[in-house]
Amino acid sequence: MIMSNWLPLFILMTSFLTGIAIFFLREENHSTRSFLNIFNAVLKIFLVGLLMWGVFNGHVYEFRFPLFLGFDIVLNADSLSLLFVCLSAILWLLTTIYAIGYLKGTSNQSRFFGFFSLCVSATTGIALAGNLFTLLVFYEFLTLTTYPLVVHKGTKEAVKAGRVYLMYTLLGGAVLFFAMVWLSSLAGPADFTERGILSSVATEYHPQIIIIFFLLILGFGVKAALVPLHGWLPKAMVAPAPVSALLHAVAVVKAGAFGIIRVVYDLYGIEFCQQLKILQGLAIMAAITIIYGSIRALFQDDLKRRLAYSTVSQVSYIILGVAAIGPIATIGGIVHLVHQGIMKITLFFCAGNLAEGMNISRISEMNGVGRHMPWTMGAFTIAALGMIGVPPMAGFISKWYLGMGALQSSQLWIVLVLLLSSLLNAAYFLPIIYAAWFKDSKEVSFQGLTTKWTQNRRYLLYPPLVTAGLTLLMGIFAGLPFSPLGWVKLITLREYGH
Repeated sequence: MIMSNWLPLFILMTSFLTGIAIFFLREENHSTRSFLNIFNAVLKIFLVGLLMWGVFNGHVYEFRFPLFLGFDIVLNADSLSLLFVCLSAILWLLTTIYAIGYLKGTSNQSRFFGFFSLCVSATTGIALAGNLFTLLVFYEFLTLTTYPLVVHKGTKEAVKAGRVYLMYTLLGGAVLFFAMVWLSSLAGPADFTERGILSSVATEYHPQIIIIFFLLILGFGVKAALVPLHGWLPKAMVAPAPVSALLHAVAVVKAGAFGIIRVVYDLYGIEFCQQLKILQGLAIMAAITIIYGSIRALFQDDLKRRLAYSTVSQVSYIILGVAAIGPIATIGGIVHLVHQGIMKITLFFCAGNLAEGMNISRISEMNGVGRHMPWTMGAFTIAALGMIGVPPMAGFISKWYLGMGALQSSQLWIVLVLLLSSLLNAAYFLPIIYAAWFKDSKEVSFQGLTTKWTQNRRYLLYPPLVTAGLTLLMGIFAGLPFSPLGWVKLITLREYGH
């Protein structure tokens, strides 16, 4: 019983206490800092494994701390929260290993890794939040802990990007707070429950419930980078590569997408959303974002900016699957939460490697780099093909279920959006792959690899190789019960009841 109450809090505190401890370490304590990071990342994965095993065997885990006016901090574990917290825990470990090598020899590492760990704590809190209030608390904590990471370099460009990031995310948080207070005045504390809790609200309040829905979407849509709320994301690419990887793969944009999933399925409920006819507008917003992000990505020469606009597009696959209505589309959308995270973190790891190993940051400079950094570009190629949706990569699984779900719900226009988006994905990824492997360049040579890359190669290379391998394995073995797809099918069964 005690473990059932406290295990979610223990998982949260592994990264929180690590962050606090690291702030007190001197800069030269590299070994201690690395040990704390890696040990607690492994511990978090172990505790998440215990949590998953317990939930699979029917145990209920809930930590509840009463505050005021009926609002409680609630941490609990359901099938959806476990999917997100497992992704967060695994990618924290890999990104930590990568960041140790990437930041070696730089200043302010204790500050960086301290906020880095707090950022993971905020993401864990979002994943395990049992009600809208708790989700909002950690959502705002995420904003405050990621800002120092965005401005870490301290340049004018970084400070400007941080200012834009704060403006967008704090305004989004204010909208969420207003919507939460309004909703609580109508329905009381908004606990997350499978199939939602708001269908019992009196009919005369339905117009207000609809307005609140779109306020919630706007608030979460900022971090999910829905157009036109996406402006902060490309600017935030001035941050170090480990931060970019964290922002795009698991922390910020995924927090926004996860919040929208919670609102649709566990606050409103899919049947009540259909009754209110509110998902069509969300689907259109997602479709516009998918196409817009892909088109903007086409015209970026800076590699990280191209990947940033790709994220704007790819995250909205999740939202499109949620809004398409139907269990098959839901499977495609939610499993893309994991698949996109694994593939996109691979791409950002590789972009960081190119910058560190050969001082390459622009696509126009990438001719022939595959011959000089074959393992990095091999991982990049696998992840990029996954983003396009080439079988047997994980991205193919997501798009297949999204397309089949659209056909099941007789929404042919969604299929057309997916096809057009995949063509655009190919248009902005395939030229990079072709240039890296098949074009000649007189500007780069093997001797051009930096000393820093040579000294830190194992830290910088193993994480993208692992995530590239996962991109393949999650596609090839998607049919296994404990694959992300198998777990998402369980989530969908509970949300739809069939």
